[in-house]
Amino acid sequence: MSDTIAAIATGSVVSAIGIVRISGPDALTVADNVFCAKSGVKLKDAENRRMYYGEYVTGDGSLSRLSRTIDLCFCMVSRRPNSYTGEDTVEFHCHGSPVILTEVLHTLFSHHVRQALPGEFTKRAFLNGRLDLTQAEAVIDLIESETPSAAKNAAGQLCGAISTKIDSIYNQLLEVASHFHAVIDYPDEDIDDFKIKNYLSIIQEATKKLQQLLETHKRGKILQSGVPTVIIGRPNTGKSTLFNALLGYDRAIVTDKAGTTRDTIEDKILIGDVLLRLIDTAGLRKTDDSTELLGVGRTLTALNNAELVILVIDGSVPLNNDDIDALRSIPPDVPKITAINKSDLPAAIKPSDLKNFDMKCCFLSALSGKGLDILDEEIQKMFHVFKESPSGDLLTNIRQAEAISRAVDSLHQAEIALTEAVTPDAILIDIEDALLSIGEVTGKTMSEDILSRIFERFCVGK
Repeated sequence: MSDTIAAIATGSVVSAIGIVRISGPDALTVADNVFCAKSGVKLKDAENRRMYYGEYVTGDGSLSRLSRTIDLCFCMVSRRPNSYTGEDTVEFHCHGSPVILTEVLHTLFSHHVRQALPGEFTKRAFLNGRLDLTQAEAVIDLIESETPSAAKNAAGQLCGAISTKIDSIYNQLLEVASHFHAVIDYPDEDIDDFKIKNYLSIIQEATKKLQQLLETHKRGKILQSGVPTVIIGRPNTGKSTLFNALLGYDRAIVTDKAGTTRDTIEDKILIGDVLLRLIDTAGLRKTDDSTELLGVGRTLTALNNAELVILVIDGSVPLNNDDIDALRSIPPDVPKITAINKSDLPAAIKPSDLKNFDMKCCFLSALSGKGLDILDEEIQKMFHVFKESPSGDLLTNIRQAEAISRAVDSLHQAEIALTEAVTPDAILIDIEDALLSIGEVTGKTMSEDILSRIFERFCVGK
């Protein structure tokens, strides 16, 4: 990290303000070459985190002052170690023209500053101890949040909600491991029954806490990514009409001809605090049409990955075998709801006809919109847990979840070994394996190639 990096920290579209960020050992020196504060102060003498108004210039002294000016902007200095990256950083808050921001960036490059890699500012913050890995990954989760609840959960993790829990468990297990090391180094020191019970209690409590955290991952994943919601039914029941009605615009093609939808179509919608990844599918029925069969196959694949299924039935005609087959195609453990569509037409289905469906039924008209509010309410009830404002305690990251799962497995092995009076060195191996896995969560134990892959998810400038 001996070089100085720079990047545009805001989007590439026209906006009121655009920010260019520099970080590294030469950040202040370079900034003084390109920024002239109206107050006359040099940035090397500037106060931390105070905005200074001035001219951003090319740094080419052969040009007149006006010819050298690229923008009138604000500049802010943050010195190490109390900056975001832990290094000297400078931010230029310019007018939000992509042309101006690009010119500012190119000027910095001419002063031997290089383009920052994706996520490099946050990676430097991690390497300099400003953030642990759970907090660093919360940054990208916060940026990519699509609901207020997801943003609150990511903000809680950025404040250390996960780190605090993990560090407490790590430190307790580290103390147990150090005791076992002492016993191995000094074999004449026996472990009495009292100590064994104490160690066992610590391991069991650590396992319990990690398991509780791991059990939040399914909810956290849905909170961050949305609920995969598959709309199914036999052809021509109004699946695509309902899909469009929920979205509020015509996303899927709708015709009177059955079998129009031949592939899955996906979009997102927010219902209350619940983000749905809504998937319109091809109609389910027996067919010899090879293209339609492909569509049916993709529908069944989508069903296998669903967290919610909306079965659409045409309420203007009696139930038939295709409706029953569509119902049977839904995996038994997946939340589901039946939408009895076309309620604007004379009804041919009575509530008693649906007694064997064993699921909530809503009568609606996707065409007119009548009854959609009831469907919305039922979906929110099914996922009422998201009405609770998360504080960062929901695990959203699959990498972290996999590491915690490995730690739980190792601790289970350590518990068995301890109760069966296995030799201390064998118990220590399991405890150290657990420590290694837990350390991966916060970044205490992590290889460089894994770190690089993590930060490649980030945008340039963050």
